[in-house]
Amino acid sequence: MTELASNIILTARAWLGTPYRHQASLRSVGCDCLGLIRGIYRELYGEEPEMPPPYSPNWAEEGSGESLAHAAHRHLCQIALGARVPGDVLLFRWRQDLPARHAAILASEASMIHAQSGASVCEVPLSDWWTRRLAFVFRFPEIR
Repeated sequence: MTELASNIILTARAWLGTPYRHQASLRSVGCDCLGLIRGIYRELYGEEPEMPPPYSPNWAEEGSGESLAHAAHRHLCQIALGARVPGDVLLFRWRQDLPARHAAILASEASMIHAQSGASVCEVPLSDWWTRRLAFVFRFPEIR
């Protein structure tokens, strides 16, 4: 595992227990799944490359296209689903006809760290249910 991947996982684990708050991105205060990725990015690189526009809890069902994946393309490096390694960002879609709308950090071959409505940030098994919904995998760029 690279030093960057180890730092990503350690940083993500520092967010464990952060309560779920829609559109928030502050460790120990609140975050949603995107806020978790944004907060980790800030801790690694010092600032976010862009601020997301306001979004509703059901934005994916409102026809916004692959906006989450497009944003990830602008700042992360897409890799093949099968090439994922701990430290990578995982994007999931709830149904095949919907855009990807959930993000997590791969913590190990068998677990991920994420924020989900109704729960605090937690590390959970990367079960078959999650794997079937995996749509994109991205890697953080090297720190300069």
